[in-house]
This record gives sequence, C-alpha cells and structure tokens, in this order.
Amino acid sequence: MMNFDERAVVFRCEQDWLYGILSLPEQAASKGVLIVVGGPQYRVGSHRQFTLLARHLAAHGIPVLRFDFRGMGDSEGDARTFEDVEEDLSCAIEKFLTEVPLLSEVVILGLCDAASAALFYAYQDRRVTGLVLLNPWVRTDEGSARVYLKHYYTARIFELEFWRKIWRGNFDYVAAVQSFSRTIGTILTGREKAAARFKENARDKSCSSAPLPERMYHGLSRFKGEVLLIISGRDLTAQEFSDLVQDLPEWQKLLASPQVSRLNLLEANHTFSRREWRDQVAARTTEWIQGETISGNM
Repeated sequence: MMNFDERAVVFRCEQDWLYGILSLPEQAASKGVLIVVGGPQYRVGSHRQFTLLARHLAAHGIPVLRFDFRGMGDSEGDARTFEDVEEDLSCAIEKFLTEVPLLSEVVILGLCDAASAALFYAYQDRRVTGLVLLNPWVRTDEGSARVYLKHYYTARIFELEFWRKIWRGNFDYVAAVQSFSRTIGTILTGREKAAARFKENARDKSCSSAPLPERMYHGLSRFKGEVLLIISGRDLTAQEFSDLVQDLPEWQKLLASPQVSRLNLLEANHTFSRREWRDQVAARTTEWIQGETISGNM
C-alpha cells in the first residue's frame, strides 16, 4: 500500500466545463483507470462504490480519474444518454494524460450502461488498452421479457408470501394472467426476429442503427485490448446479458477469446452493495490491471 493524493480537476468538453476527481499515487504506474458512471448518478457512485474503488486502486499504485458526464453531477451542459458520451470520454482521457504525464495506457471501467458506452468508444482510441465491464446493459424488450420470465416468475413460485396472497384471496388472477401473456407474447414475437437481425447486422460493421446488443458486439469485436468482465449472480441486468450470450454463438466465441477474463460473483447484486462484494471487485480489478490471472467463480 502506498500514499496517494486526491484533487479536483476541471476540463472543457466542447462548450462545457466537466469536473472530476484524480486519485494519484506517490509512485504512479503507467496504466491508469478512467471510471465512467452509468445511469442517473455522479462520480461517487451508489453507496460510494466508485470513490472507494478509486482509493483502493490508487493505494496500489494505479492512478484513477472519475468524472461527471455533461449534464450530471457538477458538470455543465445538457444531460445525455450513454449512447452520446464519446466526446466526454475523449476529453476526460486527454485530461487524464495531461495530469499524469507518465501515463501511457488507460483502462475504462464502467457499470451497467457505462460499460455499454465504453464498448462503443474504446476501439476508436488507441490510448485505451483495457476495459473492465461490470454487468453490461444490453436491454431490449424481448430480452427483458425473457429474463423476467426466467428469473422473476420462477422465483415467485417459491416465495412464501406469494402463496399467502393466494390463500387469503388477495391474488389478482386476471392481472397476473394478462402480465404473463404479455411477457410470453413479447418473447415469441421478438426471439426469431432478434436472431435473424443479429446474423444480418453481424456482417455490417457500420450498422449504427442496429439494436444495442449488436452494436455492443461490434464494439467488443473491434477492440484489441484486454477485457475483464464482472457479472453479478443476483441481478436481472447481468442475467439478461448472460442469457444473450448463451443464445448467440457469436457472443460465446468472442468472450472465449484469451483477451477476455471473467469474474462471477454469484451472490452479488447490481451495484455490489455489500462491502465484501466491493472488496472483491476492487481486489480482482487491481490484480488484473497489474497482470495477474483471474479465473473461476466466487
């Protein structure tokens, strides 16, 4: 463990000022981590997860920059979705390299739709040599319906409260049947179309209008760096990604590449809210960045 400093940084992105926090070790490695934030939150992260992660990495000699996208947190500008943050990422990396002159490689770490944004961007920037993807967001109507059927309805059958509602006569059978029917209908109408569309779009590297999973596949297939994929066992977003991979040989082949390492935290939720899960993510990310092998489930 080593000492590190933290200081605020500010930089321009087009006409707006963006704000972030740099965690800089006293002896910084040449590979640093840019933490990008998913969803409507800012650089601290849920239950301070990104602050704690940045400090853990910095204490192990890895410089870290975490920042707010335009329109979020302290940063200026209009809010935007994860599909429109490429310029923000480029400007943040430029600032990172300016603040840490010895830095020669950048790893982007993102949770949920920030992982998706990282996949859209990384292959276009040679400075990015690694990705840490936590519970990537691949949401489609059909995929959401399937994961809801597989993981929600099945779990409900074994819940005591579910049977208590039926016993007390408080269960709305009509609403339940309607909801279940809509879920099945979405799956049946979308499954074949999705498979056919994926095969067609997989041949078109420039298909910017393709659905989210196809565009993420293109981004990962074109990225030449190393990837650490971290999946939570108790998270519907993660389950949707895992189900997608199971259904598509193209994804399976891609993730079987030697450049991809995986860590499955079987009991963790979407944001790794318990300390033990956060610590596991931090420790494995540190080891991976420092070149150690990661394998197996936890």
